[in-house]
Amino acid sequence: MASAGVTAVARPIPQAVCLAFGTVSALGLGRFAYGLLLPVMREDLGWSLSAAGVLATANGFGYLIGALATTRVARRIGSARTFRWGMVLTAVSLAATGVSGDYRFLLALRAVAGISGAAVFISGGVIAARMAARAASGSPITVYFAGTGLGIVLSGVALPMLGDHWQTAWFGSGVAAGLAAAISWHAARDDETISPRSGRARLRPLRPTVLAYLLFAAGYITYITFLSAHLAAHAAGTVQVVIAWATMGLAVLAGPIIWSRPISRRPLDRVLALVLALLAGSAALALWSAAVPAMLASAAVYGATFMTVPALVTALVKNNTPPADWTATLAACTTVFAAGQTVGPWLAGLLADHTATTAPLLWTVLLCATGSVIATAQSIPAHSDEENDHDDLRTDSRYVPRWLVLRGNHRAPARARSPRSAADADRGR
Repeated sequence: MASAGVTAVARPIPQAVCLAFGTVSALGLGRFAYGLLLPVMREDLGWSLSAAGVLATANGFGYLIGALATTRVARRIGSARTFRWGMVLTAVSLAATGVSGDYRFLLALRAVAGISGAAVFISGGVIAARMAARAASGSPITVYFAGTGLGIVLSGVALPMLGDHWQTAWFGSGVAAGLAAAISWHAARDDETISPRSGRARLRPLRPTVLAYLLFAAGYITYITFLSAHLAAHAAGTVQVVIAWATMGLAVLAGPIIWSRPISRRPLDRVLALVLALLAGSAALALWSAAVPAMLASAAVYGATFMTVPALVTALVKNNTPPADWTATLAACTTVFAAGQTVGPWLAGLLADHTATTAPLLWTVLLCATGSVIATAQSIPAHSDEENDHDDLRTDSRYVPRWLVLRGNHRAPARARSPRSAADADRGR
């Protein structure tokens, strides 16, 4: 019996590793590869920084649409199918991006990649959260989101080597995304004990976290979108760009080693505040110095922390909402996240056009630092998985609205009897 229990706990990790190819495709390739190809595409197609930022905004807008639609889609076909077909659509949209340099065509494809990326991100996060609940560990969640690092390493090493051939780079990204879909296909499994048609979004106990998540989304993406442009503005060569991106990707892969224990054992809102503060500090380091050691240190710290934020939000949703509500609540959080990603690159690019190429980094510093402060505004209690299954077992209802607390027939533990007074003792005689 003991060996069976150990096996049950160990199995989610290999499954999470395969599932992590979802974030390899949806984020590492579908979203962040654009930041690598931006300088070449901008020079070849004659874009301004604000025009380049609008393409990132189109991707964010698609992400917003995908976040709004994923809950309904998952209710109809389940999280596993939503994940799988989102992976297929991501691969097709990436490969098609290399077909033409028409600006409107590229806008549409970046939006499609955003829609499919949101579907993969949310449905995969729900599957990872269920795995974490079964394993009584936060590792499946952090492993799932760490897949982004592999995508960054692959794109960061391969794409700059292609030089001016950005069309070939996009086609290669599509092929890689197709392979990722094949690897993750069977790792995406639905929990048959949970009806896909049930559940609702519950954001009220997570309000400070959601606001911090919004600021993070608007801030973090500008660092990644304009990192290559920032390096190019400081005369960095191809080798330096490759090393910077590879360093960031490897740091993302190291994230689970660094953050799994704090996510499992520390107050999650405090961990979130720390991570956002580190993000602001790493962006400030790149702003302070463009020297190679400073940029590598900045990329390493940034990579080790930025994918921890969605992992933390997923863990907070898992700990503070019933399993039936995970999909709807994660979709609502991702909608907020997508809204931040939509406006962030455009505003930062517009600011850079009127000031300097360092403006996006300053934008990241200010928004992540503000999010860190907000994350400490409310202490969110960590609930056990048993409490998540039975809302009536939650002992502190200050953080949950009364209408969200279900009262059952569970018998309350017997209270300790108070000492009998002398008068009561006399009456007892």
